[in-house]
Amino acid sequence: MSGKKIAIGIDIGGTGTKYGIVDRDGNVLFSGEMSTKKHKEIEPYIDELYVHLLELIDKAGGIDQIIGVGVGAPNGNFYSGTIEYAPNLPWKGIIPLAKLMSEKFKLPVTLTNDANAAAIGEMMYGAAKGMKDFIMITLGTGVGSGIVANGQLIYGHDGFAGELGHTIVIPDGRIHEGTGKRGSLESYASATGVRLTSLELLEKSKEDSLLRNISKEDLDSKTVYNAAIKGDKLALEIFEYTGKILGLALANAVMFSSPEAIILFGGLTKAGDLILKPTRKSMEDSLIQVFQDKVKILISHLKESDAAILGASALVWENKSN
Repeated sequence: MSGKKIAIGIDIGGTGTKYGIVDRDGNVLFSGEMSTKKHKEIEPYIDELYVHLLELIDKAGGIDQIIGVGVGAPNGNFYSGTIEYAPNLPWKGIIPLAKLMSEKFKLPVTLTNDANAAAIGEMMYGAAKGMKDFIMITLGTGVGSGIVANGQLIYGHDGFAGELGHTIVIPDGRIHEGTGKRGSLESYASATGVRLTSLELLEKSKEDSLLRNISKEDLDSKTVYNAAIKGDKLALEIFEYTGKILGLALANAVMFSSPEAIILFGGLTKAGDLILKPTRKSMEDSLIQVFQDKVKILISHLKESDAAILGASALVWENKSN
């Protein structure tokens, strides 16, 4: 492998960390995964990550082949290279991750939050290829977002722009355990939100439902989906409600930045039309006329198992081209 044509991509999640070596065309050459939660301090975490990656770097032809390292992490700040007050990571406060990793790996390290990394990956390798204005929404345990306008990712003055998941959709609504705020989009349109809606509806409604046979501990967005595809009325109502709230939030985002498309990624998108139909309807119903029937809602083209690594590695190429 001649010339520096490969990059390292690292995605730090609350439970696990995915890492891999990616070429300029978006092929994941080698990859692996390790626990994020195992290390309560950042230094031993980086030490273990380095050991794992060294094996892959050797397979790829050595450190001289690597152009840089891209990292996507919750509350990752592109400007400062720090992870700041991430509620779902074991390391508290402000962590100078890019600096620590750069010292360890002897390579340039670029850090941003996980949803921004996903947006750059989508622009470079996925459904947003060729687009200059789009919004990436990740629907997983939480709701992340990356906003691209005029071909540039919007970071804001402090590096934290684009937190649509924490915008308030229902004033004085459901409490968000991580932030203590009420009524955020993440409290309703995430996999966690689907579970909470299920518990609320099961309590309020007298409707017969397959979900009543499932223990509270086992109730999640997947069990709701399984019930919905069997025609369960309550499960269908849960997706209808979730889509309605997501669509409302997307309409607000459209009227703010006028994107060409909104690209959805993450576990909740596996529900397909069960979530997409009510989301599209709610979005269009909430838009003023000048924005109606203009914005596509697309599902990410990136393979889910590789997407996080691709997004993180795309940071490296993006940084080199700016």
